[in-house]
Amino acid sequence: MKRREFITLLGGAAAWPFAARAQQPAMPVIGFLGPESPSLFVDRLPAFQQALSEAGFVEGRTVAILYRWAEGQNSRFPTLVAELVGRRVAVIVLPGSTPGVLAAKAATTTIPIVFYVAADPVAIGLAAGLNHPGGNITGITSLNIEMAPKQLELLHAMVPTATAIALLVNPTSPNLAEPEARDMQAAARTLGLRLHVAHASNEQDFESVFADLVQQRIEALVIGSDALFNTRGAQLASLSLHHRLPAIHAWRAFATAGGLISYGSSISAGFRQVGAYTARILKGEKPSDLPVEQVTKTELILNLKTAKALGLTVPLPLLGRADEVIE
Repeated sequence: MKRREFITLLGGAAAWPFAARAQQPAMPVIGFLGPESPSLFVDRLPAFQQALSEAGFVEGRTVAILYRWAEGQNSRFPTLVAELVGRRVAVIVLPGSTPGVLAAKAATTTIPIVFYVAADPVAIGLAAGLNHPGGNITGITSLNIEMAPKQLELLHAMVPTATAIALLVNPTSPNLAEPEARDMQAAARTLGLRLHVAHASNEQDFESVFADLVQQRIEALVIGSDALFNTRGAQLASLSLHHRLPAIHAWRAFATAGGLISYGSSISAGFRQVGAYTARILKGEKPSDLPVEQVTKTELILNLKTAKALGLTVPLPLLGRADEVIE
């Protein structure tokens, strides 16, 4: 073989891998917009990523994920959503933030959006209906907002002598805070309790809010379902114990960190469902054809160590209903 022919053949062979790569379809990109910082999602992302992997979408190999974080500031969502829209991602995932999903809804009618919210998505305008959401949006609801009255009942059973109870909400998320406060007020009246609504817009507010609750002689606290509180279970548990204020929250992390009671849906189950829906959309299904799903698994967790520290006796019926007891 002549030298010129050999070089031509070698050059052609070297070009084969590049030609093959050029013919391969582009890797789909997921825009993942978290309401907090990455460190507060380390216990949640694995469930989302595992569901994607089981459907054939392995991060870094068959799918790319572009992460953006609001760092607890709802005002950042419009800018972050606009960035993802500008990057032309295949789907936008918004887990745990009603303001974030509403910002995404306002920004695009074409890019599929998968949400995970605590509110009723029909009531807040995210979906036309649960079975047929319509448009480019679908997702998962924990409906933890609807569990707030039940949380009040459980807390009242634990602290039956309490007559003044507070609800902590984030005023920068009115679509969540207002219906939660309304439903809780109705439940409080039924139980003959006085309800005080406290506000915290960021974690710097927590210390002053708890100090004010003690000053007002609030005897127990229901912590709302906002993303600001959902990712700060350990901090809120520590403050409630420090101020000797019996408290209940939706997520398990609150009770395991020293909070008195947690009652709500399984967050890991919710993130798995979000991952599964994201995968189905990447495979070509339309959001309008995917019904909004509800996380049906709920968990009641009691921390007996905290109850003892607060001088409370856990009623036997409540103890018998618990899914987990921390001693």
